[in-house]
Amino acid sequence: MNLRKRAISGIMLAGSMVVMCAIADAASTVSAEAVAVVADTRTDLATDGTAGVVAQLNQINTDIVEMAAAGIEHSQTILVASADEEAQAVEDTDTLENASVVQNEAASIEESAQIESEEDGTAQDAGTTEDIQETVEENATDIENTENTETENTEETENIENAEDAGNTENTEDAEWQNRLMADVDEFLYVRASGDADAEIIGKLYKGDVADVVESGDTWTHVVSGDVDGYVNNDYCVSGEDALAYAQENVETEAQVNTNGLRVRNEASEDASVITAVSEGTTLTVDTDAEAEDGWVAVKYKGQTAYVSADYVTTELALGEAVTIEEEKAALAKKAEEEAAAKAAQTTETSTVQNASVSASYDDVTLLAALIQCEAGNECYEGQLAVGAVVMNRLRSGAYPSSISGVIYQSGQFPPAGQGMVASIAANGPKSSCVQAAQQALGGSDNTGGATCFSRASSGRAGVVIGNHVFY
Repeated sequence: MNLRKRAISGIMLAGSMVVMCAIADAASTVSAEAVAVVADTRTDLATDGTAGVVAQLNQINTDIVEMAAAGIEHSQTILVASADEEAQAVEDTDTLENASVVQNEAASIEESAQIESEEDGTAQDAGTTEDIQETVEENATDIENTENTETENTEETENIENAEDAGNTENTEDAEWQNRLMADVDEFLYVRASGDADAEIIGKLYKGDVADVVESGDTWTHVVSGDVDGYVNNDYCVSGEDALAYAQENVETEAQVNTNGLRVRNEASEDASVITAVSEGTTLTVDTDAEAEDGWVAVKYKGQTAYVSADYVTTELALGEAVTIEEEKAALAKKAEEEAAAKAAQTTETSTVQNASVSASYDDVTLLAALIQCEAGNECYEGQLAVGAVVMNRLRSGAYPSSISGVIYQSGQFPPAGQGMVASIAANGPKSSCVQAAQQALGGSDNTGGATCFSRASSGRAGVVIGNHVFY
């Protein structure tokens, strides 16, 4: 009997150890799975929010308890089964008694394990709740920081874009001028066939002309402009940004009209009066001295500042190109032909008509003679008479003042009168030929065909050419 009791005690001790090992394994498994679930819970926080996390925690608690209980029950079943098999060799009374003891011990172990599991779960729940709270706060902070960063980035982007827009035109223009060159001269700069002061002159780069740089040198630069391909002396040139600044200061800006019927207004407003309308392709000179008006371009029109809509014009510098020697010769020849044609339209045949004489005082004669001397004192007598005839034709026309002195001193008509030269000569006495021409003009002689104006014959104006003037 004692041997049997000892055997049963040994079995119970072994069973207790099996139960404890099973509980430990179950706890480890539960702990590992709980960690995984917590990780999933943190992931769910971003999508399901706090409510989802609480639900996950409740589920975790339930699963932990059930898993621990299942592990204990499974160990107990194994222990009871083993005890039943061993108890077959002992008496029925002793077996039942020992089995009851084992069951009581297993129940006690189960209760302790359950309490320990609940305490661990509670601690884990508390730790998980704190972790979740920290995660929520961190996420809220991250979201706020992200919004602030996005706002700052948006503002910075807008500032950068505005700066880029403001500087795009300038940067593009600067880039275009990096390989450009202009002649810093009063009239023109020779372009030679090679980089040598004695090389053949093949063209001219006039003031306001621009050239593209092919190759820069210490003394000479190889350039191309128009049909000219040659070399210019660096001492008389500016390039790059200096060339751009030079162009902006010395070259006019033009506005090319891009639509038909563009209205030219006297003010920068759609309600302003319309001066005229211009057709597509018309080129207007920009008035760079006028104050800039948003949406409008100030232009020069018939001596005054006018405005056109900026939406319908393209503005650019009126840059020229170099000309070859052959091109310049051809241009000079064409100009000579035009001047010859203009002179051909002038007549040199004069006929003198006799108009009614005009009574005049000595002072009127002297004053007219002084004007004749100022305007044609060194010309032939016919030229002097013609100047006197113009004054008398104005007096007779009724469109000018009704006195000789009034005609001569009319504002803006005879510069020598306004400059005091006429009065000076009259005071000192005009020369005799001019006095004679004045008297004949007052007597009614007119060799201009009734002209009331005159200018230099070289002007090309059609009319009657007498001496160095054309009368019309």
